[in-house]
Amino acid sequence: MHLLVTGAAGFIGSHLAEALARAGHRVVGLDAFTDFYDRSLKEENARAVTAAGGEVVRLDLATDDLSLVVRGIDAVFHLAAQPGLSARTTFDDYVRNNLVATGRLLAAIESHAPAARFINISTSSVYGALATGDELTLPAPTSAYGVTKLAAEQLVLSRFREGALAACSLRIFSVYGARERPDKLFARLIRAVLTGTAIPLFEGSEQHYRSFSYIADIVSGITKALDQWDIARGEIFNIGTDVEITTGQALATVERLLGKKAFLERLPRRPGDQLRTHANINKARRLLHFAPKTSLEEGLAAEIAWTKSTGRY
Repeated sequence: MHLLVTGAAGFIGSHLAEALARAGHRVVGLDAFTDFYDRSLKEENARAVTAAGGEVVRLDLATDDLSLVVRGIDAVFHLAAQPGLSARTTFDDYVRNNLVATGRLLAAIESHAPAARFINISTSSVYGALATGDELTLPAPTSAYGVTKLAAEQLVLSRFREGALAACSLRIFSVYGARERPDKLFARLIRAVLTGTAIPLFEGSEQHYRSFSYIADIVSGITKALDQWDIARGEIFNIGTDVEITTGQALATVERLLGKKAFLERLPRRPGDQLRTHANINKARRLLHFAPKTSLEEGLAAEIAWTKSTGRY
């Protein structure tokens, strides 16, 4: 199949694009290579995609002409987004990169590849502070990120409801692993412990519960939506591990694997943070046969080994 992956130089996007290319698909990845974090890391991710046989094109979904790149595609995996909770990210940034970009991509596909399957990658942040329910739970986002990702998801599904294209949406939970964004918890923690420096930790976050989900399991869940399209079409699925632990327990696991204690720098509570995420994946298990396999200890050991081998610390 001819597949398009947006956000292909990012953490999840690069793993997905690489896996799809290795599976024999023709993969074109798009990325704007923004400066949200070090662009050289994204360039490394993009090289992993091209080494697997994919192609990565530098395009901004919010401004550039998308007509040529979407022509002839069979399916699109839309991962490009303004991520996370950052004090330096404005509300306009979230609107531009999550909502406007999605709208322009949808318009391009409807005009030039109307038969393409649209797999939207959403987030557990749409549920808000307590992300523990199933897909019928009323969304209640507590951050600009969650608000704009929910709006983007509903924009995609509105086009499905109107019969303009075939689409589904996957809500992803707390992903970690090799190539993890440098601002994410485990990337920061592993780096801090290896270098003996302090890691900033927001007040109360050690008591937060998370469904920490390993990247290989997430990629498996995403690809199952394409493999079982007749079932996935028009649906929303939670994708993650249904094992939850506290952030404090996760910190202790990293310390145990590295044999060193972390130095913690306490910061004031971060507005909009989720208090608890617990991926209810009953629907994905039942309909897509999604079954995450990687324990936290196995996944963190792999991420630590990768961090050491690449020197990303």
